[in-house]
Amino acid sequence: MVKVVYPQTKPAIKTESGIELIFCLIRKKWLTITPEEWVRQNFLLYLTEVLGYSKTLIAVEKKIIVGELEKRFDIVVYDVAIRPLIVVECKEMNVVLSPATLSQVLRYNIKLNAGYLIITNGSFSYAFKKTDDSFHEVDKIPAAK
Repeated sequence: MVKVVYPQTKPAIKTESGIELIFCLIRKKWLTITPEEWVRQNFLLYLTEVLGYSKTLIAVEKKIIVGELEKRFDIVVYDVAIRPLIVVECKEMNVVLSPATLSQVLRYNIKLNAGYLIITNGSFSYAFKKTDDSFHEVDKIPAAK
């Protein structure tokens, strides 16, 4: 398991017409707050403020085609050559991270071919590093270079 120490900065939240909204620092727009979006926005703050990844090298909720299916990944961090470096799958806090969660991010990575995979529910996070043709669990997420 990876110990994630979130920054003191919290996502911006507002209420509009009785609906709670959260600001996405990558997409630069207000979104309806859901438990999964809360986890995603806090993890984005961790990636940018703690690990130092540039907002310009992060994509959020983009479509990819996996086999014949259209899917959406949660977060992809790219390296400076715009190659996928890290794929992050976010679940809401009450969802247990399971082999099915890992299988989901592994399926996305067939298309993306990133070197690191992360699954998180905000409270717990697991990271995996690709070595040769397989992934093994690591206890640290690499910081930006």
